Amino acid sequence: MKIIIAGAGRIGSSLAEVLCREGHDISVVDHDPDTIDHISSDADVICLEGSVTDSDTLAEAGAEHADLLIASAQSDEVNLVCGISAKKLGTKHVIARVRDPQYLGKTQFLQDTFGISLPVNPEQECAKEISRVLRFPGASRVDSFSKGSAEIAEYRVSEDSPLNGLAVKDMHQKIGARVLVSLVERSGDPIIPNGQFVFNKEDRLSITGAPDELRKFLTAVGAYTKPVKTVIIMGGGKIAVYLTRILCESGMSVSVIEEDRDRCDALCELIPNARIICGDATKSEVLLEEKIHSADAFIALTGDDGKNIITSLYANSCGVGKTVVKVNHEHFAEMIDDSPLSSIIIPKEVVMQQIIRYVRALNNSADSCSIETLYKLADGAAEAIEFKITEDMDITGIPLKDLKLKPNVLIAGIIRNNKYILPDGASVIMPGDHAVVVTTSGWLKDINNIIR
Repeated sequence: MKIIIAGAGRIGSSLAEVLCREGHDISVVDHDPDTIDHISSDADVICLEGSVTDSDTLAEAGAEHADLLIASAQSDEVNLVCGISAKKLGTKHVIARVRDPQYLGKTQFLQDTFGISLPVNPEQECAKEISRVLRFPGASRVDSFSKGSAEIAEYRVSEDSPLNGLAVKDMHQKIGARVLVSLVERSGDPIIPNGQFVFNKEDRLSITGAPDELRKFLTAVGAYTKPVKTVIIMGGGKIAVYLTRILCESGMSVSVIEEDRDRCDALCELIPNARIICGDATKSEVLLEEKIHSADAFIALTGDDGKNIITSLYANSCGVGKTVVKVNHEHFAEMIDDSPLSSIIIPKEVVMQQIIRYVRALNNSADSCSIETLYKLADGAAEAIEFKITEDMDITGIPLKDLKLKPNVLIAGIIRNNKYILPDGASVIMPGDHAVVVTTSGWLKDINNIIR
């Protein structure tokens, strides 16, 4: 597809590299010459220096014949104007980063008024991901399929874990939970395990199953499973607002610590059900006064990666059951990967997964099955993709044991009538089902491609 990326910040530049690798014809527009030089040297894309709202620049980038424009500038208004301009020039579809809460729940309005095919709100998506993690505090990451009918949770094998030294084929008898080990990351390498595979300490497992079975699994392996009831959030930005609303609706008690007095006043209006504390959460006395030792979860959401990491480490040392730290730079995430911190959230990656899923679904033919959900696993080396199955798919009506799957591909789950089915050799995928596929062999846009 011909894709224009308007705005080459963290998200835009990363999308350019990923979508270029997936074989798309990419043009990047940005006003900053240094950014343009950097991208042109790193990726095989066409780069243009200029305003993303200038129709002449967009026309030069090929908007007249473009299949998709991704507006990822910092300003919502710039992205909306860019989208309108591209649509008038002839671009078929527009994705726009729209962060203002006033547009929350107004997808139809954005589509009808501005021609936006998919509005993307990074802060809201991060809040949703954090809320999923808090539902399974024993996991470092949790992703959902079919509106929560199935989940894929990440768990690291410790030295004293009952999984250490255990073969996959013996796991059900030992653990009891009806879950599937979809992926193992060992020393940075993603592996789809067979029955003979033996777990080692420090293996990072991606476990697929129904929510109740995943809880049973986490309990059996001794992971922290105490339900989260009290939460302390450091930083009162947009993510904190979205997250607090979700958590309060689920019955949790939330305290938000924010330094800026004016922002605290605004938070009292935006999230009246939360307790707002004006103070510096990097100071131990502030956290101790807010009873950090008895909190079930601590979430660091400021714009300073260093403050988030250091304060989360302190919260962990105070015995907080679950710590979640937001970082904007991947190299920080790599540096703290082996730290005691429970979960690491990178906003850019959350948004990129959403956009890549849309691009692949758009790239499918009209009669092809659609991609419903897509998650990057093992630091991007593997993917878990949920497909909606239609009648003319090659995989329907055939027992899984008779399907000749390509190497490094696993059918990790079948969802039928909103219920997760743990697949075995006798399982059959039917039209109307949702199938979850895990692969380590490159990007996958159509479930028919899993068959040899």
